[in-house]
Amino acid sequence: MTMKKWIGFVLAVLLTGVAMTTQAQIRKMPSAVTNGFKEKFPEATDVSWKDKLSSWQASFTLKGIETEAWFTSKGEWKETNQPLEFSNLPEDVKTGLSKSRYSEWTPGEVTVIWKKDKPLEYRIYVEKSSLVQKKYLHFNEKGVLQKEIQSI
Repeated sequence: MTMKKWIGFVLAVLLTGVAMTTQAQIRKMPSAVTNGFKEKFPEATDVSWKDKLSSWQASFTLKGIETEAWFTSKGEWKETNQPLEFSNLPEDVKTGLSKSRYSEWTPGEVTVIWKKDKPLEYRIYVEKSSLVQKKYLHFNEKGVLQKEIQSI
């Protein structure tokens, strides 16, 4: 590839990224989104919004806890995530982790995930070697490992 073609390619990629970012910031948030949010989280404070193109993400404080929630453009709630201290995990989830093949891995950040029409999930970040093996483990309320996702 010649230098001219390479520079043209890089510029095209950069302009596409700028155009996509600009488009995402220009779109006006539908009032249904804010109405749906206020109905679901009337006690929320310090609310900020991000346009995720297919949904709207709210970051806010709820009873002193930093929280994130996603809504459709029609104002329908999709998901809420809240951090949780490992020590506050339900005993069934702690037991599930201790009996899993990840029992020797070091647990890190824990997130409680509520999704519309789905059971409650506990996502636990674990690592065996900080340079190589990192995963997100999803447990249900009974401590059963539902899925594992490789972390980058």
